[in-house]
Amino acid sequence: MLVGIDCGTQSTKVVIVDPALGHIIGQGQRSHELHEGANGRREQAPADWIAALEGALDDALAAGQIDPQRIQAIGVSGQQHGMVALDAEGVPLYPAKLWCDTETSEHNAALIEALGGERGCLDALGLVLQTGYTASKVAWLREQHPERYQQIATLLLPHDYLNFWLTGERVTERGDASGTGYFDTRRQQWHQEVFHLIAPELDARRVLPRIIESHEPAGRVRSEIAARFGLREDVIVSSGGGDNMMSAIGTGNIAPGRVTLSMGTSGTVCAWSTDYPDGCDSQVASFSSSDGGWLPLVCTMNVTSATTRVREMFGLDVTAFSAQVARSPRGAQGVQVLPFFNGERVPMLPRAEASFHGLDSRNTTPANLCRATMEGASYGLRYALECLGPLGANARQIRVVGGGAKSPLWRQMLSDMLNIEVVCPQVSEAAALGAAIQAAWCLGHQQGSGATLNSICERLVTLDLATRTLPDAAGVADYRSGYERYRTLLRDVHGIPMGGAVD
Repeated sequence: MLVGIDCGTQSTKVVIVDPALGHIIGQGQRSHELHEGANGRREQAPADWIAALEGALDDALAAGQIDPQRIQAIGVSGQQHGMVALDAEGVPLYPAKLWCDTETSEHNAALIEALGGERGCLDALGLVLQTGYTASKVAWLREQHPERYQQIATLLLPHDYLNFWLTGERVTERGDASGTGYFDTRRQQWHQEVFHLIAPELDARRVLPRIIESHEPAGRVRSEIAARFGLREDVIVSSGGGDNMMSAIGTGNIAPGRVTLSMGTSGTVCAWSTDYPDGCDSQVASFSSSDGGWLPLVCTMNVTSATTRVREMFGLDVTAFSAQVARSPRGAQGVQVLPFFNGERVPMLPRAEASFHGLDSRNTTPANLCRATMEGASYGLRYALECLGPLGANARQIRVVGGGAKSPLWRQMLSDMLNIEVVCPQVSEAAALGAAIQAAWCLGHQQGSGATLNSICERLVTLDLATRTLPDAAGVADYRSGYERYRTLLRDVHGIPMGGAVD
């Protein structure tokens, strides 16, 4: 048996996979609280992740009536970029600042300038620093809480912290590390000079975790953990990775020509690459994958978070919201939304606010406002796909995951807007499944089985053909015009240039 854990923004999910049967036999989920504050502050208590993991794993074991002694390996997926600063005893010094925290935007801008602007970032790190990355969070802690900063013994990412809790080992792997802002994504190693620029008082060799290979174990479960869940003490914990890297594995996106699009609180679009992706827009995060390649990725901050804001404004549940969207025609009778409720990462607008456009006495209806918000979030995903350059243009199918992907209406909207086939994997919890698959790969390496990651994905990743959605010609035409208007709004409101001609 294999356990996959995914610690996200809203909850921690656990799946238990029987590789012999080829499917999930137990699942559990526990939510945790997001603490929001002024200036874009978004934080969580790492202790809440632990409590959620324990509860979700208990639930998964009970749901599948699983003997915990049958579990051989655990894999952990975690939300990227979060800063978990530990003291010498391994205790968090400050709540974890999350990927969606924009309080550190000024610190990020200062770091970009110190590195020589966009070109300097690309030369040093292989990507351009974004406000969501860990680097500006460390700089912020140094300025705002110097007494806590001075006590830092280890800096971990959320998935690293859960691995530390499970094993006692302070390690990381290249996929998640590449989203810190002090990792050289070309040379695949910590960039100690950049880290010194961010945190001159800290010794990178001491506070940064050891980097291990994606197929290596982080360690074995601590005896206390084994006793807590009734596990054997030889259970290994794989390297794990960021949620985007694990979702790529969980959707079979481990070979050229494949694209994964996640429609959760935020949106991500990523494509696998054998080599460092030189042909992408500078806004693309040229992350490493968690299987030895690269995973160029674009993140937008407002997908279901945007539709949820508007849905709750009208007091609608998900079903009623979808009904309102369906009542409105494509284009929402001229209403358009730039849904930047959380600021935006791509395009780089961390302090942006949401705005509604084209409203008049005829079209200002709940149905049009709901549809325009969904369309605005989807236009952002098209913008993201275009940033991937040839890797996006050459895609023939997009595998969609996340809460938004469950909506047939939204899948059709995306298919029309992107002019490409979209389909969902059978398992909706792609990150948790990806963590379990990586755990199986790691276990195979330990046992010398010779099983490749590709062979494991072929056995465990299946597509839900009932969700297969093809573009409609009329929808493609309507959304081509709508996207041109969206790009015009980006230019006129936020100064984002139009770029090339709209296809």
